[in-house]
Amino acid sequence: MASRDLLPERALAGDGHARRHLVDEVYLPLVATRGTLLETLGAWFEHGASIEGTARALFVHPNTVRYRLRQVTEVTGWSPTRPREAFALQLALILGRQSGRTEL
Repeated sequence: MASRDLLPERALAGDGHARRHLVDEVYLPLVATRGTLLETLGAWFEHGASIEGTARALFVHPNTVRYRLRQVTEVTGWSPTRPREAFALQLALILGRQSGRTEL
């Protein structure tokens, strides 16, 4: 098993390298997209992974949400529509926000 496969668990267990990786390689690249992907991903989690709920919250078309979620996957390598990867993304958002970092 690759260490990346256990990244969320390692971060939760206090592994500083895993935490930094989630912030540096997942959160900060999303921040660099001028916040639209970060905002969409946050709304996605807040609305129970619902395309329609996220679209309503962001005042955008559902296809825009779908497009942005695909972009999240391209930027991070993690898909918000796959539960295991969504967990890692959600943890990266939490750790990134706690870090207060906004630049690569």
